[in-house]
Amino acid sequence: MITFCGASVTLSEGIRSGLSILSEYLPQRKNDVIAILINGMPSDLTSIVHDGDIVDVIEKHQQAGLDIIRHDTAHILAEAVKILYEDAKIAIGPVISDGFYYDIDLPFSISIDDLHKIEQEMHRIIKKNQPFIRECSTVDHAISIFQHLKEDYKVEIIKNIQGELSLYRHGEFVDLCRGPHGNNTSHLGHFKLLSVSGAYWRGDSKNKMLQRIYGTAWDTAEKLNEYLTLIDEQKKRDHRKIGKEMELFHLCEESPGMVFWHHDGWKIFQVLLQYMRSMNTSHGYEEISTPELLSSVIWQKSGHWDKFRQNMFIANGVDDELSYAVKPMSCPGCIEVFKHKFEGVVSYRELPKRVAEFGKVHRFESHGSLLGLMRTRAFTQDDAHIFCTNDNILDEAIAVCKFALQVYRDCGFHTDDLQFKLSDRPNLRVGSDESWDVAEKSLSQALDNMGVEYSINKGEGAFYGPKIEFVLKDCMKREWQLGTLQVDLNLGMRLGAVYVDSNGERKHPIILHRAIFGSFERFIGILLEHYAGKLPLWMAPVHVSVICVSEKFSHTAKEVANQLIDGGIRIILDVSDETVGYKIRRSMLRKVPYVVVIGEKEMQSGLIGLENPYTKEKEMMLVEECKKRLCDLIAHNVKK
Repeated sequence: MITFCGASVTLSEGIRSGLSILSEYLPQRKNDVIAILINGMPSDLTSIVHDGDIVDVIEKHQQAGLDIIRHDTAHILAEAVKILYEDAKIAIGPVISDGFYYDIDLPFSISIDDLHKIEQEMHRIIKKNQPFIRECSTVDHAISIFQHLKEDYKVEIIKNIQGELSLYRHGEFVDLCRGPHGNNTSHLGHFKLLSVSGAYWRGDSKNKMLQRIYGTAWDTAEKLNEYLTLIDEQKKRDHRKIGKEMELFHLCEESPGMVFWHHDGWKIFQVLLQYMRSMNTSHGYEEISTPELLSSVIWQKSGHWDKFRQNMFIANGVDDELSYAVKPMSCPGCIEVFKHKFEGVVSYRELPKRVAEFGKVHRFESHGSLLGLMRTRAFTQDDAHIFCTNDNILDEAIAVCKFALQVYRDCGFHTDDLQFKLSDRPNLRVGSDESWDVAEKSLSQALDNMGVEYSINKGEGAFYGPKIEFVLKDCMKREWQLGTLQVDLNLGMRLGAVYVDSNGERKHPIILHRAIFGSFERFIGILLEHYAGKLPLWMAPVHVSVICVSEKFSHTAKEVANQLIDGGIRIILDVSDETVGYKIRRSMLRKVPYVVVIGEKEMQSGLIGLENPYTKEKEMMLVEECKKRLCDLIAHNVKK
């Protein structure tokens, strides 16, 4: 007897494989099922079931089913490459979010035309309905197989495996794989190869550069087409493309991973910074600034020198024996301010102490991982540290969660766009169980108090404390981990921060690390893509383009522009010789929300037309009325 899909089932004679059980007891869903779960373990349909097992099904449309489809398709990709290119050597081909990739070693560069050719070969293979056949093997036997095939990367992987392993065959192709796979290739075909990039073997720049072929695969043609449409939209919304069109920033090889902000891009940055500064002030934070270069001594005390040194930029003074590091985070500097200000005699009555810093930090990232504003080597954090006691954690956590919600709403996101994730204690950690109990309970109670749903990432907390992560979903359903509230049971002790408790004893404060945007650079990139460059009015770098019909009206246009500027409105004045239509199109390319065209009628009447060039809505009004209208919209964070 087994438990199958929640029901007790006595197996008939000869029915032992997942496939036979499915055919006998769930024939109506047979075509929807790609694999089974045996006691919670994903398994092939050919796997044998034993008495007492708990068996469930994995359907193609489920995430686990899609992962198997993508894994299967990655194998077919490798098989097709081996058929087309005899010299190809295959490395690894995992499933990733919404797709898969396979790293290939080839003596030539793969082109877009090659991808089309590979796709055609993959479809030819799939039509054969090749079965996926699992084989168990010893390490020595597997090595001999792949040595015979001259698959050096597979041999290297296998040499690091202990015990029995599994191989999968389909057609003449064999690959090292733990599975599971579908029964055969008949359920495949809804896929697309997307791109090719370089990738070092094992991610090490000292190793050979391989070619990584990316693809996506789905259970239906409709879902594939929807995804490809989404990909096209993502390309249109690429913040690097929008940033160039709007003249916001650029990046260059002379300073990889570091942003050159242009005037309008820097204006967005400053608007967000001033907004966050105002929010910090209203929530009781003191703002500080600490050096970007700190001695290795402080990094050794904090523990970063041992754990993070490979990601730090190191500097040595000409006449100084000490090593220095450009700070990869602001925490140690903030603690130094706390220690110096209170000279070690702060009372528990003075806690919690909230300290904020817009700290510019530098972290070394491999050149290949850099991606516009989304992943840089230099970035500015909206960092804050709350020095507190165990008794303060709950109230401070509630306050930070409310703070974060307000910020994301002001930036145009809805509560439904936000996810909360609580990461609790890992196996390897510092601090007492009692301290962890208090911290975890405080964070969970804070989320309960907010009345929000949240997920728990078991064992995913840092070694020094649990944390809450704020995850936003943009208009293209992509998830971005932005803000964090991290409890730190360790750093205050390591760096000697103390307070005096109610018994007159010296204690180390709990430190809450808090960020809402995370990185200004990355958050701006997310906003640009979410809004396709049409930012909410209050954060737009330019509110209005003032355009004159001809030189005759340039003086009036300048007067109007100056009056709007006096009202705090950010404007572009365009008195060039181009046509009005061209000027408006140029303004729209820069995603300016409004235009005001100054011609004969405007000069004679003293009225101006505030026009939304995207909706063609236009309203005539006095300049003073226009100023008030725009100021009201900006003040209320209304996107019009």
